[in-house]
Amino acid sequence: MSAPATTSRDRLPADVGRYVNDALRERYFAACDEVFALGPAPAAEADVETAFGTTHVYRYGPAAAHPHRTPVVLVHGAGSNSAMWYPNVAALSAQRTVYAVDTPGDPGRSVQHTAIHQPERAAQWLDEVLAGLGLDEVHLVGASYGGWLTLNQAHRRPARLASATLLDPGGLEKVGARFFAWIFLSAFATFAPGPLRRRLAVWLDQPVLVMPELQRMVMLGVRAYRIRRPAPLPLTDEELATVRTPLHVLLGARSLLLHPQRQLERVPRLVPGARVEIVHQTGHGPQIDHAEATNGRLLRFMDAVDGARTEARPGARPEA
Repeated sequence: MSAPATTSRDRLPADVGRYVNDALRERYFAACDEVFALGPAPAAEADVETAFGTTHVYRYGPAAAHPHRTPVVLVHGAGSNSAMWYPNVAALSAQRTVYAVDTPGDPGRSVQHTAIHQPERAAQWLDEVLAGLGLDEVHLVGASYGGWLTLNQAHRRPARLASATLLDPGGLEKVGARFFAWIFLSAFATFAPGPLRRRLAVWLDQPVLVMPELQRMVMLGVRAYRIRRPAPLPLTDEELATVRTPLHVLLGARSLLLHPQRQLERVPRLVPGARVEIVHQTGHGPQIDHAEATNGRLLRFMDAVDGARTEARPGARPEA
């Protein structure tokens, strides 16, 4: 998988992410390709030009299989890229065309020249990506930091969204010390011997520790790429209450990013009709360590949204 030419690191603004050097970048891309190989190969790749740089996008599934079904767009978490969706793209793309977006500012094949961490810029960037792909209506799915991007889109630029799904997302609570401690301990655990590392993976709810391909990708990403954005601020109650896009939130029961029970009450109270579910026996990565169940929940929610929209349009043809 190729990458666009990079912008000179010497000319990048201080708040724009960058690779340390070309050699580490290529080693990192090789590790990413090993993770991509755990799932189906993308049907196509594309580079979408935006006001903030070039965004690399992967498409899965035959586009003509279900032409009337609303496509899915996946937005990954911080410090990652579209390879993280390897447990999900096969099931999702069997029913719908799926696009996975490499977010500028994270290690991936997108090339950033202007920061997007400001909420309005982030919404503009994603809207430009969807427009560049020719997508007028999508089911947007985001994990972790990608969950903040998805929620921010539903708040600021919802016109292209049929629904928004958040997987243990940012954007609902301020990122606290316990989450950063979990990241530090997870990184430290990668140096543990195999048997101890497997026990730590269970204790930390960290599937990266038992997947050699994921572990190589994550550790090389830390070495190869410098993220230059601040942690996003959560939406206030007033901002969350503006969301009218059908909203689906999956929270890890042992999440350290947020407090699941608190959000189980808060989100439906502020967003009428929002569906909030807690996934048991997991922490921050339900789409990885409970992939089959998560995929099923995502597809059922999207089908329900599309079914309700079809019923609301007189004379519309039901989905097959």
